[in-house]
Amino acid sequence: MTRITAIIAAVVVLALTAGVYVFTMGRGSDDKYAQCRAGAVAGGSGQIGGPFTLVDETGATVTDADVITEPTLIYFGYTYCPDICPYDAARNAEAVTILDDRGISVKPVFISIDPERDTPEQLADFTDYLHPRMLGLTGSPEQVAAASKAYRTYYKKQPSSDGDDDYYLVDHSTFSYLTMPEDGFVEYFRRDVTAEDMANRIACFAEAR
Repeated sequence: MTRITAIIAAVVVLALTAGVYVFTMGRGSDDKYAQCRAGAVAGGSGQIGGPFTLVDETGATVTDADVITEPTLIYFGYTYCPDICPYDAARNAEAVTILDDRGISVKPVFISIDPERDTPEQLADFTDYLHPRMLGLTGSPEQVAAASKAYRTYYKKQPSSDGDDDYYLVDHSTFSYLTMPEDGFVEYFRRDVTAEDMANRIACFAEAR
């Protein structure tokens, strides 16, 4: 390789490197929530969330557009859950209360994955105890399955251990999902995240809107 060829090759490499850098930085700057994100979703955040039609605590049919009118924290669980769901829902409610004190309004939503037992009235009793603005949603088995599929959650009813069909457990995933009315799903939270940490992370997203 001659000296001139080597110089040209070096210039090309530098130009390509700079192009990759600018392209990458440019793409990163398009994400207004980049500084807030702690989790990563395979295929991008657009893989989670989407339209749903469910029934609220008053028995009215609602869609995602009716529900997600502000930053919304969504959790899939069931009111007869003996331990995990009450703990997670209470943690979410505590995070929302912390944000209320900071002047940031976030709607906590509890979507039942046990429509056989979780009537609108049952959900109202459950959510009202946890937070005055927590919204409970249920629906037909098909509606609940569609909402769960949209958020890529898992649940499965387990056979009753004592043969009583009215008493059973439901295995389910335990993530909480932050969703924005303008942008859809933006972040998820594992159940080991504290209420304070959750509030801090949600505040970042709310302020970056």
